[in-house]
Amino acid sequence: MNIDSIVNGIVIDHIEAGKGMEIFRLLGLDTLDCQVAIIKNAASRKMGKKDIIKVGADIPVNTDILGYVDPGVTVDVIRDGKLVEKKKMSLPAKLTNVLYCRNPRCITTTEQELPHVFTLTDPATREYRCIYCEAKSER
Repeated sequence: MNIDSIVNGIVIDHIEAGKGMEIFRLLGLDTLDCQVAIIKNAASRKMGKKDIIKVGADIPVNTDILGYVDPGVTVDVIRDGKLVEKKKMSLPAKLTNVLYCRNPRCITTTEQELPHVFTLTDPATREYRCIYCEAKSER
């Protein structure tokens, strides 16, 4: 299988196998008017198998989403066919409008204008809680 190299764009690499489609959906890559390639279960010496997403445009990427879905992800920025920047992700301390509170008594249920904000409460278990009602997020 051949996927063309990118001249200008980004490569989201080192995605845990099987999580590429979730990242694709959460980042809204289906709405782009450029080439997007999703490579699932690619061979990897470090990970065994991994997913890769290549985007043929230099777009802004929500690093909070990437860090939440898979903190081991890297984002490579390509310009003129050369790697100019490599960003490593980590678990974000705060997520805004990535997770949505399921608590029916939470203020975000009645106040539609409020952003859904979650903070990282336990990095070991990757637990996030709503800042308004402290409900635990559901993955």
